[in-house]
Amino acid sequence: MELNSLEISELALPGAFLLSPRAVEDEIVVRYETFRQDDVEQAVGRPFAIRHSDLSAARRLVLRGIHGTAGEGARARLFDCVRGSAVHVVVDLRVGSPDYGRHQMVWLDHRDAAGVFVSEGLGHGWLALEDDTVVACHSSRPDTPGTGYTVSALDPALALPWGLTTEPLMSDEDLAAPTAAEALAQGLLPAYEDCLALYDRPVLTAD
Repeated sequence: MELNSLEISELALPGAFLLSPRAVEDEIVVRYETFRQDDVEQAVGRPFAIRHSDLSAARRLVLRGIHGTAGEGARARLFDCVRGSAVHVVVDLRVGSPDYGRHQMVWLDHRDAAGVFVSEGLGHGWLALEDDTVVACHSSRPDTPGTGYTVSALDPALALPWGLTTEPLMSDEDLAAPTAAEALAQGLLPAYEDCLALYDRPVLTAD
């Protein structure tokens, strides 16, 4: 793989980064460098090691989120689309953040192999744009029960531009999720200052 084949840039929403690999071709394959730990750490300004990965397979119009993590078990996450295509939205739901309520939208598909890095505390959701879409999530630590929060992806106050012309397919949990205002009143959302403190902590290392 050639040097500098992965470009990493911070999005307009602080704490979210786009990973854009450049295709490198030879006579039989096209290769993409989708992750390089030292480059990611330099871009985000702190350690990030992948400690857990999972895949979600979905048909067209499946809508997931908005999901986030909070507290000591909060995780930084890297999402990419390994099959099909999906629109991803990152939402700042960190209470006290100067960007609270703002969002950033990116389109990911297997054709360009791009990814989006989501810092601890930020919310994230995605909408499958075609059948057999597979989204991968790579996390800085394994999932810890009690550290996640969910906010309605259809919250009218957030007004996320999903571009829907028909009802999406959603899990019971996502359908029942509170609005951001309800989650705030229930004390479910992370504090901005607590998230900043998490960004300074050392990453978990392998045993």
